[in-house]
Amino acid sequence: MAEGVTHGQLACTLFFTVVGVLYAVAEYIEFARKPAKSKTSDSAISDPESQGADAEKKVWITALSHTTLIKAIRFDSEALLECKVLLRNGVELGLILLWFWIADRSGLILSGEKSYSRDFFIFFMTCLTAVFIWIGCPVHKTKSPLNRDQTEEWKGWMQVMFLLYHYFEAKEMYNAIRLFIACYVWMTGFGNFSYYYVRKDFTPGRFVHMMWRLNFFVFLVCCVMNNDYMLYYICPMHTIFTLFIYGVLGVGNQYNSSNLGIAIKMAVCFLLVFFLWETPGVFKTVFRPLTWLVGYNDPSKPDVDPLHEWEFRSGLDRYIWIWGMLCAYFHPRYEKALAWLDEINQQTATIIRGSIVAVCVTLGSFYYTHIYCLPKLEYNVVHPFTSWIPITLFILLRNVTPSLRMVHISKYAFLGKITLETYIAQFHVWLSTSNIPNSQPSKLMVLIDGYPLMNYLLCTALYVQVSFRLFNVTNDLKNLMLPLSDNKALMYNCGMLAAMGAGAYVLAFAVGVVL
Repeated sequence: MAEGVTHGQLACTLFFTVVGVLYAVAEYIEFARKPAKSKTSDSAISDPESQGADAEKKVWITALSHTTLIKAIRFDSEALLECKVLLRNGVELGLILLWFWIADRSGLILSGEKSYSRDFFIFFMTCLTAVFIWIGCPVHKTKSPLNRDQTEEWKGWMQVMFLLYHYFEAKEMYNAIRLFIACYVWMTGFGNFSYYYVRKDFTPGRFVHMMWRLNFFVFLVCCVMNNDYMLYYICPMHTIFTLFIYGVLGVGNQYNSSNLGIAIKMAVCFLLVFFLWETPGVFKTVFRPLTWLVGYNDPSKPDVDPLHEWEFRSGLDRYIWIWGMLCAYFHPRYEKALAWLDEINQQTATIIRGSIVAVCVTLGSFYYTHIYCLPKLEYNVVHPFTSWIPITLFILLRNVTPSLRMVHISKYAFLGKITLETYIAQFHVWLSTSNIPNSQPSKLMVLIDGYPLMNYLLCTALYVQVSFRLFNVTNDLKNLMLPLSDNKALMYNCGMLAAMGAGAYVLAFAVGVVL
């Protein structure tokens, strides 16, 4: 095998080459049959939330039965036409992964040094927010606190600051970034608990969809870029907390309707966290067999225990997901309290709202002075036990009036939908790891040398577009390949995906031996 080429990289190359060939043949067949149309149209793929069960099942039947896939691999004309949309998405995904490799592994793209200016950082965020507000702040009918648009907006502006923190290496924002990550983990607890508690949907389809969303693309990136899974620590961290929530609510889910049942399950969560993270030696004993998965070998710190990063990152937010679950449980009561406040005498409501604001500002000032302003290492010690304070205060202030609950900044909400994609993509097509596997993105990608602002503009435009396409492509592939309601079909498809991946890897290993 060529020096520096891994079996994972070769397997991905072979796999996506086959996908490309199949797609080219499908396009040729459709062209040759004009004006005949493919059985699967682009309109079959859309936002999963806009499709009902029948639409989802239709996509599965027409686009991806296990027999159709097998026939397509054998170059059956009808099967190729049925799978054309699937293949096109696969080709696009392969091209994006190729761009990742070219940008951050080929050595063809320059890298530059980071620089930070507090003045420019504040100026940029102020201008961006002003432009986004000017573009539009839609008003919706719901007065519900923590509605979908509001949480997407929340994720969006935090993600922008998180990314700029990395781009400019704004080290003084470290504590704020820790809080933002805690907010994301809080949302994992809040969102998952809300879904399972209300819908009682613990089906395999739902579970596989969650795991696909969190891990499918990052798995491919790890293969192509030869990186450890833990380099993208947000993915394993959200995955484990999602698994905890799924497990604690799924086991004995008939007791979820009981206050006592929920109280016991919350207590189990606290005990689990305490046992894993607070009991010396337990965490590494439990996860040592999984070092191959959650270990991180930092090339700049070769002597550090591979499990250190996993223990540190997950430990920082070990409790906040439980607080998210509790907030979700009490959300209906909170919503009723706000509805009552909206309906009472205006003067009384103003006094109550003013009192809420005053208390929040007072507590927030105390938190900022005595906790937030602590040095980095000291702050890390108290963060797991205090991050719930600013999160709760923000929620109370953000929802204190009906007008605040009914409005959101649409562009931040848009960015909030693609946070996972922007998080992963930043490593390789916005920042630079300097062609070093497992390296942190300590430099910037440079397409226009000598013009840092123009380079930032171009690289950011490409980066956001790539992230947006990643969101759509991986979502479309998920809808085509993973039916929600047909467990047998889901099993077949998952098995076929595993078989194709294993086959590609075995073939790559064989080619490597020959070469």
